Parts: sequence; structure tokens; C-alpha cells
Amino acid sequence: MADARMPQPFHELAQSLLPEEPPMGPHGGRRLLKNMVVWKVIWYVFLTNCRRKDVPPKMGYCGETARTRLLRREGEEIWDYLHQLLLATLYQQQQLHAETTMIDSTQVRAFGGGEKAGPSPVDRRKKGTKYTLFVDRDGVPLVIRAAAANRSDHLEIPPAVANYPEVKGKRGRPRSHPARLYADAGYDCEATRAVLRWLGVKTHIRKRGHAHGSHLEKVRWVVERSISWLIGLRRMRVRYDRLGMMIDGWTTIAAAVACCEILSETVT
Repeated sequence: MADARMPQPFHELAQSLLPEEPPMGPHGGRRLLKNMVVWKVIWYVFLTNCRRKDVPPKMGYCGETARTRLLRREGEEIWDYLHQLLLATLYQQQQLHAETTMIDSTQVRAFGGGEKAGPSPVDRRKKGTKYTLFVDRDGVPLVIRAAAANRSDHLEIPPAVANYPEVKGKRGRPRSHPARLYADAGYDCEATRAVLRWLGVKTHIRKRGHAHGSHLEKVRWVVERSISWLIGLRRMRVRYDRLGMMIDGWTTIAAAVACCEILSETVT
């Protein structure tokens, strides 16, 4: 894994967005850290899920530097802008169909707890984090939210719809919410349906206690596939970070990676 490399299109796009390094001061000082070298360390940690202190010296900088830079760029919303830019490119190339959306979630262990962690109802109440994924009809990640594992699924629909990206790239006003939303019975809630109806979103949510046979899986399978892509990234599979901002940074990078691979048609 020491030779883990970024896909070239993703490397070039990230390089164009990272700010320029400040010039050396008139009195000299510590050697400046090159953005792209630190970004490669972030990428290595992202793929391998190694501890910060286990980053190989040949990478150029330590994992603690990558952590600091990741938090700084998250605060500057660089990762959000990267995701938005990729969504706009997909939209321009007719590969984004966000009027129809699906939502689902998965849980991962949160070793050490921290923010956005809670007792998992499916893992003997061990600390865990729930990732809620909101995708278009083809599985393109629109929103990824992290929350405590014991948070009810239906509570994640309103904030996911509220964070629906207004993707630009074509003439006309961008959509502010989807036209249709599909979900399984875990999201069954009449109050949530009422909010979505008020927004003009047509819901297709299977009701609890009803027999199977809704055939929603014929549409919803893309969100399950996208979740499997994201969990394939090791930093998303098991959580070690304690800060909520760190979790948000990793999830946004994961969404951008998925969008980039869809754009370059490398996802199988």
C-alpha cells in the first residue's frame, strides 16, 4: 500500500483547487509544506486507514501534518467545492439525474468514540457511526451524512434533503430539492412524509409491517451499490477519528472520489 496513488484526473483537479503555498518570510523559518505532497499523505491514509504515526517516512511528511491540513481545508470548504465541481461536470455531461433520489445508510465501528458516535443497536451497543448516503437515480453521491449509530433513520431524511446540492452547469435555475425519493421501511415516518409533500417531493417509502412486494429494490439497488463502493475505501470502513470535522472531511472526499470515478468510467 505504500505505492497507493491517486487517479490522475482526481490528482489534477485537486491540485487546481488547493491554494498556493505562502511565500517564505523575509526572516526565513521552517521549510514550507507543499500542498500536493501533504495531499498525497492524506490520500495514503484515506486508502490504507493506517494510524497517523504509521505513515511511511518516504511519503515526505508525517500523518499529523496530513491531519492538520485536512482539518484546515475542511474549514475552508475545499472538499465541498471539489465535490460540487465534480457534480457540475457530471451534470454537464448528462451523467447526473438528481430529480430521482434514493437514501440508505450503513454503520461502522467507532473505536474510541468521539463526536458523531453512539451505541450501535445492531452491534451489542458498541460505539458506532451511521453513514447516510443520498444518491441520484444512477448512484452518484449527492450527500453523505455522519451521525451516531443509534440515531433513527427517518430523522436523516430532512437534513439530507436540506443539503441537496443545487448543481449548476446548464441554463435555468438549478433544482433545490428532488422530485422523487425512494427509501426502505427504516425511513417510514408520516411526519417526514408530510414535510416532503410540503416541499413537493413525491415519496416512495415502504411502510413498516406491510408485506414485502413493493418492488422498490428495482430502483433502490443503486444506493446499496454506492455504499459498497464507499465502504471499500478503508478510512470509511472503520472509524478511528474522534472529531466530527475530521469525519465530515473524509466523507466529502469519499463522495468526490466516487464522482470522479463515475466521471472517468473506472467504477465497475
